[in-house]
Amino acid sequence: MFKPIIALLLLFAISASAQPPQLKGGLSAFIAQNIIYPPYALHNCIQGTINVGFKLNAKGEVYDVKVKKGFGIDLDDEALRLVKMTNKKWIVGNTHDTTSVLVIPVSFVLKGYDCELKSSNEIALAVKAYKDEQALIELVTNFYKQKAKGTYSQQDEAKILRIKADLGIDDDYLDKVIGRGLKKIQQGDRQGACEDFNFVKIIGSDKANQLLVKYCN
Repeated sequence: MFKPIIALLLLFAISASAQPPQLKGGLSAFIAQNIIYPPYALHNCIQGTINVGFKLNAKGEVYDVKVKKGFGIDLDDEALRLVKMTNKKWIVGNTHDTTSVLVIPVSFVLKGYDCELKSSNEIALAVKAYKDEQALIELVTNFYKQKAKGTYSQQDEAKILRIKADLGIDDDYLDKVIGRGLKKIQQGDRQGACEDFNFVKIIGSDKANQLLVKYCN
């Protein structure tokens, strides 16, 4: 079983006299409790640090969340999700500059998967393969968006079905996406869950339709 180690450091571009914002319950504890190690990165032993920048208003609301430095894979998405989940959980002092950018470097480290056997070249190839797959997934989702509008051809659909088969997008794959979404619901991350459920829909399946109605309308 994997054991993610999350190293956290909150960097501030504020004056020394200002009181830095604090996350209720502690930032490290929050991340450790809510992290879902992304499946592609997990299965390919991709580890590293994702720098996420964001801003806080006086109410402790998170906004302008962006990856400052990442891999361009699902590790980035998880780091973004975790920072967004801290919304309204910050204690912000009166001296905090709400226009300043805060940066959380989130380091993902795997233990117990023989990841030390992976070469840097293998990791680089895995990152490239992820980006190539995402381009194909975008073709699939664009097709189903057009199909929903009634503008598609059966010939195109046959091609899309072959792409889905090549990518391994089957019922088992979709069940795992739905499972991650349900775990996010348990964490209170409805936005993240609805993104997963909606992905299942726009990839051409109705398996998450009831969940979309229940949680996302």
